[in-house]
Amino acid sequence: MNRRRLLLLSIAPALVIAAGAIAWALFFRPIDVQVSQPERDVMVQVFGLGTVEARVTSKVGFKASGVLVELRADVGDRVAKGAVLARLDDREQTARVGRATAATEQADANLQRAMANVQKAQANYANAKTISERRQKLVQSATASVESAETTKTAQDAALADVNLAASDVAVARAAIGDAKAQLQQESATLDFHTLAAPYDAMVTARAKELGSALGAGEPVFTLIDPTSVWALAFIDESKSGEIAVGEVAEIVLRSRPNQQFSGQVARIEPESDRVNEERRVAIAFDKLPADFHLGEQAEAYITTVRLAQALLVPEAAIVGLGKNRGTVWTVEDGHLQQRDVTLGHRLLDGRYEIAGGVPDKAVVVAQLPNGLRAGRAAKIAEKITQGPSR
Repeated sequence: MNRRRLLLLSIAPALVIAAGAIAWALFFRPIDVQVSQPERDVMVQVFGLGTVEARVTSKVGFKASGVLVELRADVGDRVAKGAVLARLDDREQTARVGRATAATEQADANLQRAMANVQKAQANYANAKTISERRQKLVQSATASVESAETTKTAQDAALADVNLAASDVAVARAAIGDAKAQLQQESATLDFHTLAAPYDAMVTARAKELGSALGAGEPVFTLIDPTSVWALAFIDESKSGEIAVGEVAEIVLRSRPNQQFSGQVARIEPESDRVNEERRVAIAFDKLPADFHLGEQAEAYITTVRLAQALLVPEAAIVGLGKNRGTVWTVEDGHLQQRDVTLGHRLLDGRYEIAGGVPDKAVVVAQLPNGLRAGRAAKIAEKITQGPSR
């Protein structure tokens, strides 16, 4: 019994010393902490995932029906505005144009003949009028009979009627030639419909028909896009899209080129959001379009909404009670730990938050939360966290 007591008495000081060392380590020894430092030129970005699309796309075909006899374009070709893409068999329509041309020429000849008849009728009328006037004078001098004077007057009236009839024939001939020209114009336009031309400088993205195909009017033959209208159509979460504006700079990363960034800018924010996914469609135009772009390719969009000249950024994991742009952080003030309620600003894509207010001057914010944090405990800055702005 005495030996046990002696043993306890001998190890008690060691236990007290050990307990004191543990207590000192846990509660009094300065704790090593990592802190955040202010950063300059911080980009606040919004991320969106989408695809490469063309704003201007057209399915083009013939206005007339027929058999496809010529193809001059294929998928991937660049074609200039007005370039011939394809033709239909136009022999039958060419014959109709020829017949309409002949009808126009015939109508013109009929007009010329009617105009000549007018001149002839006018000449006959002038002659009949002269004879009638002479007979009327002879009747007054009793050198001609009344019957002969009346006969010449009747001949004059008949000649005038012929003039009017000839003038009517001219009007009919003019109407006929107008109808013939309109028919020729219609047949010529229909002939033009047998040729398919590019409506603008375009790129062929699809060819739906081959030679010998019988086509109906309006049936698509090619799908065209305007290469200058190609952009990235990104889908942005509504909760993060409020600060996006047209004209803001952006970066586009294509799935086929993960290590290359293409600069661009916001070209359009569509007024209607996706009601199911709660996303807003934002179109981003390339500053310089890749030569070998592919429609439908997945694209990542990083839109810069704000540039902060200087900002104090803290990881989300270092903020306690985060919510509604507020939270609590640990600070080092005069070598000791304190807790501060702070106001939060922008959130970066890497999960860090901007501290907008609540941190006293000369205080630094703890960037990582080790075990043993306690208000008033001595702290030693172990390492400065100076991450650059990232997505």
